[in-house]
Amino acid sequence: MHYYIITGASRGLGKALAEAVLHQPGTTVVGVSRHATIEHERYLHQPLDLSDIAAVENNLHKVFPRWTDAASVTLINNAAVVGDIGYVGEQPNEHYNFVFDVNLVAPAMLMNTFLSAYSGLTVPRTVLNISSGAAQRPVDGWAAYCASKAALEALTTTAQKEQELRGSGVRIRSLSPGVIDTGMQEHIRAADPGSFSEAARFVDYHAQGQLASADHVAGKIMAWLQRPVTKSESAVLRLADL
Repeated sequence: MHYYIITGASRGLGKALAEAVLHQPGTTVVGVSRHATIEHERYLHQPLDLSDIAAVENNLHKVFPRWTDAASVTLINNAAVVGDIGYVGEQPNEHYNFVFDVNLVAPAMLMNTFLSAYSGLTVPRTVLNISSGAAQRPVDGWAAYCASKAALEALTTTAQKEQELRGSGVRIRSLSPGVIDTGMQEHIRAADPGSFSEAARFVDYHAQGQLASADHVAGKIMAWLQRPVTKSESAVLRLADL
């Protein structure tokens, strides 16, 4: 059985990824999110609010069971939030707790626990952290999002280096999937242009049909996950690299 643990599996890219996995025979998905929106005999829902770090700590053991029949195990840290769009100095401090907890602290704890829980396995193991182009450039109004995604990429590249030094065979990657037609994009389009100078550009993306569908992106990710590991591949990927 090929096991996939996917955060944010209730909607958007996370749901599309879970459904793409379940279309493949011999797979099981553990969906980690607040709400269950998928009904399938091979879908297991683990209710968890990733912004509640105490709850994450107390329930991590439920996310990573011991699987004696695993042919492969994959963790996809997909859940993420932009949070309220606004400039630094004009935000409540709680905004930074919320965005960093969901986008960085929870994924770090999930990755740490995944590597520990499955260190004794010899089957293929992959961690895929969903990043963003915002990790590589400043976007006004998105400071916490940009910073948390940049930190997630640094965590990815460092953990990959460590696994290579240990010779574990674990593959750890971050992926910027591009601009996808999800609820996050609706939130971005509704932002006040006074707190986000790129607001009109994101409205245009939608109006001109330039947003990729979640199903299309999920299909490309699934195809990549099922290909053999390429040792020369960068730990930081874009969708065009897949």
